[in-house]
Amino acid sequence: MTKLLSSLFLSLALLAPAAQAQQDAAATAPAAADVFPATPKAKPGGGKWRLGYFESGDYSEYPRTLRVIVAGLQQLGWLSVPAIPDGLNGRQMWSFLAQNAKSDTLQFVEDAWWQPGNFDAARRPAVRQAITDRLAKRHDIDLIIAMGTLAGQDMAMLGAPVATVVASTSDAVGARIVKSVEDSGLDNLHARVQPERYQRQVRLFHEIVPFKTLGLVYEDSPEGRTYAAVPAVEQVAKELGFQVKSCNAASNGIAVEEATRNAVDCYRKLSNQVDAMYVTVHRGITPQSVGQVAEVLRTAQVPSFAMLGSEQVRDGLLMSLAQADYSYVGLFHAETIARIFNGAKPRQLSQIWIDPAKIALNLDTARGIGFDPPVDILLAADEVYEGRKAAQ
Repeated sequence: MTKLLSSLFLSLALLAPAAQAQQDAAATAPAAADVFPATPKAKPGGGKWRLGYFESGDYSEYPRTLRVIVAGLQQLGWLSVPAIPDGLNGRQMWSFLAQNAKSDTLQFVEDAWWQPGNFDAARRPAVRQAITDRLAKRHDIDLIIAMGTLAGQDMAMLGAPVATVVASTSDAVGARIVKSVEDSGLDNLHARVQPERYQRQVRLFHEIVPFKTLGLVYEDSPEGRTYAAVPAVEQVAKELGFQVKSCNAASNGIAVEEATRNAVDCYRKLSNQVDAMYVTVHRGITPQSVGQVAEVLRTAQVPSFAMLGSEQVRDGLLMSLAQADYSYVGLFHAETIARIFNGAKPRQLSQIWIDPAKIALNLDTARGIGFDPPVDILLAADEVYEGRKAAQ
């Protein structure tokens, strides 16, 4: 086995401590999974469990995550729902579920939907007040799905007055949604946590492409730095001795189209200044626009690593390490919701979730930027793509 392949497997082995942490957390709370099953259970006293939805803003990952949570609940037997149409935003999908999901045990409450517009910080206090008033006056919501970092932060700020499951957040601990990896800090709060996920990604990228300067595009705000895992990148940069160059791409409180222009412009600007690019979560990087970023980096012959995962590799970025199938994420959240309805406090349930170790590589992009992947990398790759999405 060559030195490079050994190093790759060593890098992948860095997943082991996090996986062990997941096992340890499960071992400390065996009753949570055993005593609180995920099977459908009627609401005590009659009626159905009523779900609300709090979305941080318009972002393509949110309806995608909601879709797989619903699929997970359907897999567990809690509901049946016809095929959800493609292209729905969060509000449209919630309305579709409220009108079309069939269940003897739970209900998507159509008017229990909140969003502060386009990630508009100025509107967040009013939304928090609206949620507080609804819960205090009507007492008709049993659980809220808080989608995204801002929604998670706001529910934590309110003290999670009802059971709250936070989904689609880059770093729930760093964003101070939850107290720690092991403990949410509030009885009614639960968030999926992936320890050291982004550190592992950057270390693996550096192992394969030993860059000296790494580019990072994000909005220079507390939320933007969280989405882009800036502290994690800076930690690894200090460990491995490379430099980070960043570009501020505004995204909150503006139209998605403007956020996309800002992000693409930043990638274009940095592409001539760095050896490699870590393409992170940003509201302007969508399934429709990722091809533009991939083309910018391909033209500049800059290797790229996709934070979000292998779908962006399929669309033209060079490589990634992430889950290929979001159904795993959806089932994790669905089981959490199910166990809460079976009597668990959200805080009792383990928050730790480790995505399957997976290397994805786009050979067309590799050839386009002049990167000749050694046989070792090809052997270690679980997904190899030919072709890319055209820039839009």
